[in-house]
Amino acid sequence: MKKISVENLMIKPDIVFVANLAGVSPATVSRVMNHPDLVHPATRKKVELAIEKSGYIRNRAAQAMHGKRSATIGLVVPTVANTIFAEVVQAFNDTVSEQGFTLLLASHGYDLETEYRLVRKLLEHRVDALAVVGLDHSAGTFRLIAEQRVPLLALWNYLPDSALPCIGVDNREAGRMAAEHLIALGHRRIGMVFPTTFDNDRARDRKTAATAVFRAAGIVLQDRWQVEVPYSIAQAKAACLELLAGQDRPSALLCGNDVIAQGAIYAAARLGIAIPTTLSVIGIGDFAGSAQMEPALTTVRIPAQKLGATAGREIITMIGKSDPNYMVHSRIELELIMRSSTAIAVELSESIL
Repeated sequence: MKKISVENLMIKPDIVFVANLAGVSPATVSRVMNHPDLVHPATRKKVELAIEKSGYIRNRAAQAMHGKRSATIGLVVPTVANTIFAEVVQAFNDTVSEQGFTLLLASHGYDLETEYRLVRKLLEHRVDALAVVGLDHSAGTFRLIAEQRVPLLALWNYLPDSALPCIGVDNREAGRMAAEHLIALGHRRIGMVFPTTFDNDRARDRKTAATAVFRAAGIVLQDRWQVEVPYSIAQAKAACLELLAGQDRPSALLCGNDVIAQGAIYAAARLGIAIPTTLSVIGIGDFAGSAQMEPALTTVRIPAQKLGATAGREIITMIGKSDPNYMVHSRIELELIMRSSTAIAVELSESIL
């Protein structure tokens, strides 16, 4: 490898500089950066060392202007504060990184207008593909998707007739599974604690399906036991402290996700309400830590790592096809995980005895 002179160090390195430093052609440097698997390991090592020593950074903006790929994928999620979204992001990142892509991550805080601005910025950076969470998006976002014709994949929510390519779970099924579990245990005095369903198809599908199951079973859902709270343990706890105060309270709570369920369990503990003897609580998600709670949380498992990895592989396929009309609808299976936070309703238990 050639020595770096002081004069060379004062010049901003380009691909020719790196090639000379490594003793290879500029084409070989390009192959190392774009298709490293096609280059002999020893040669690749020389080039990578030259890149590191020279401080060379390729101009991706210039590449994009010439129609070349940027080797970046944009992912916009509602939040990274919740463990389950973090698990999806990590699995998605690991999968696309293995194929040489860099993930550009953004979070919109459950605000679809903010999501629109973030999607626009990512498209301005010439990402090769874009992934979003859910099927609810602003009109502006849908226009951008239609106009730019960049491969796009919606994660988390599966619908067989979705207008967007999607990989996820059927959130209607998640709501049904949770509701049917409480009914099977004999509960009829049931409260529901959910995030707002406006602009949130995941929460809306779960709540709508669960409500339909309860009504079909002849269960009357008392308005005072139906609560909307943000994705916050603290706010869910505060709401459930009010919901569970007094003697007239439900025997079970169906929570829209495990974060809210955790807040409900903390509220019950504060009020001295025994779980599951007096109150059953079920969540949806099976976040990291749900199994370690006391009591361990019964929930409907959304396999976050599998979802993220599957989505990562699919979006790589979409990039390779270069077909803006390519459509996929892929369903990830759910699983009811029975733990210690639900039990047979007291009234049913007494009738059995």
